[in-house]
Amino acid sequence: MPTATNDGVSLHYETDGDGPTVAFVGDVGYGAWLWGWHYDALTGPYETLVWDLRGTGDSDAPDGPYDVATLAADLEAVLADHGVGRVHLVGAGLGGMVALQYAHEFNRARTLTLYCTAAAGSELDADALASLSLDAGADSLAGAFSDGFRGANPDLLERIAEWRRADDATGAAFDAQAAAALDFDAPPLYEVTLPTEVYYGVEDPVVPTDAAESLVSGLPRGSGEAVEGRHGCFVEHATVLTDRLTAFLDEYTDHEF
Repeated sequence: MPTATNDGVSLHYETDGDGPTVAFVGDVGYGAWLWGWHYDALTGPYETLVWDLRGTGDSDAPDGPYDVATLAADLEAVLADHGVGRVHLVGAGLGGMVALQYAHEFNRARTLTLYCTAAAGSELDADALASLSLDAGADSLAGAFSDGFRGANPDLLERIAEWRRADDATGAAFDAQAAAALDFDAPPLYEVTLPTEVYYGVEDPVVPTDAAESLVSGLPRGSGEAVEGRHGCFVEHATVLTDRLTAFLDEYTDHEF
């Protein structure tokens, strides 16, 4: 299992497939399981890369505080270790913030796809974010998935629960990641000129709709779309959104690679 190192912190990542690289950046607390649907759909014509944020999975969990700039530097360490020249970034929540910061500071990114992301942590609902932690107990997926989805997929929820117990950040590591998200202020959005697609849940308790729409309006090449569901709407509607993502990547792969 490959690892990269940033400032003494070991960062675990995995890759599969061939072709242009798509790197996935996770949300507060969640392990790499979050990207299983996207990973499977894209692996083959694209090289897919998933990594564990510090505090998550097999990466080190140093004491906090964490911040988005450090997480973006972690991502750069992973991409450099793997020898990635150009990369499409897909991030959710905190991962979307990391992608925005990364695109402003480094030069490998070619497109951004952002799920349930805001340009400022002050726009997030801190209590709703905390409720997503595995430590919150049986209702910790209520803010991520709709009642209908959870009711219709009990077996899947059992598997997700197993994946979370194995890989999710908990305790102080979750708190450090959450603090990074809540303290975030995006770089000037007009300077983030990459093609960007933003998807946001219409019932997301963490990221209000107006915060997501404000992010879209501030990005020079941004487009946005509302999705039925909550903070994990991109998992709940993974089939449709991976089709959209594939089409988006194919469009810019033709021009950039």
